[in-house]
Amino acid sequence: MTGPLVFDTGPLRHFALQGWLGALKFVTRESGILVPESVLAELERQASVEPILRQVVDADWLQVDRSDDLDFLTAFAGYEERLVPRGSDENRGECGVLALGKVRGYEVVIDDGTARAVAEADGMEPLATLPLLCRAIRAEELTVVMVEHLADELIAGDYFLPFGAGQFRRWALESGLIDY
Repeated sequence: MTGPLVFDTGPLRHFALQGWLGALKFVTRESGILVPESVLAELERQASVEPILRQVVDADWLQVDRSDDLDFLTAFAGYEERLVPRGSDENRGECGVLALGKVRGYEVVIDDGTARAVAEADGMEPLATLPLLCRAIRAEELTVVMVEHLADELIAGDYFLPFGAGQFRRWALESGLIDY
């Protein structure tokens, strides 16, 4: 796919909280990172409690999509019906990410299992953070050791990953995402 990678709130939030935002910026430097306005709004709300998130909100390398065309709004509303609990603001970031993926054809980066399943059901191939990092390992932009440390710090910061601390390499090898 061409165009920027459209990121959900979770990866940006947790990479910032754990001090790894620079690594994310580095591995996406060719594609760039795009967030829908709904993700920016979530990050701005969270920055009032976690001021370090201002690094993401104020990043000059992060593009914000403020789409308001009918196709985008229709897709957003459809995802809202499927993902946002009644009376809640939860998952609105995912709705914007999925709408941009569906309407613009951009590759979406989402770690949330439910949103990933919705994307797949709608014909998208969502990219999770770990395969993105493994892609960077294969391109020799990051090392396995670096990503092991990064994964352990994300886990320590209560970010759900499909393995425990110290198990990134084994998981990546077993998943066929790296070969050493």
